[in-house]
Amino acid sequence: MNRRGMQGVYVVEFAIIGLLMFTLLFGVLEMGRLYFTVNALNETVRRGARLAAVCNISDPVVLRRAIYNTAGDKGASGLIANLDTSDLILTYLDKDGGPVASPNDLVSATGFRAIRYVRLTLENFKFDLFIPGFGVPITLPVFRATLPRESLGRHSEAGVVPEITPC
Repeated sequence: MNRRGMQGVYVVEFAIIGLLMFTLLFGVLEMGRLYFTVNALNETVRRGARLAAVCNISDPVVLRRAIYNTAGDKGASGLIANLDTSDLILTYLDKDGGPVASPNDLVSATGFRAIRYVRLTLENFKFDLFIPGFGVPITLPVFRATLPRESLGRHSEAGVVPEITPC
């Protein structure tokens, strides 16, 4: 074959191989982003459960800090796209693992005193792919962390009514 007839073959070969290589490259980048997001969400629920175990029950700062925002920063997470405090479910559990109906009730034995565990759950989080042509979001599995209660934002000394400590 002559050289002139082969010029078009090189362009076609590059188009085929280039398409495969760029698809592989974007796939590897997306898998890395997905792995990062899964680990960050796992840390979010662990961090939120830990804060809920030591902070006051009615403190809205707990969920804001769990999604890597500052105490006064409202809105979506600065680290994870599409994550907001409304996506997190905070539950206070009794010794049998059932939800406590009124955790803010300090007097009742079925209220604040019944809390033994704190659970933070994140469900139905959608991960959006950046790969062109694959715009289908992936729904990630449920992320859940359960920790034993600690101070719940209160401390008391012998004979003193518990007082709220800020987080």
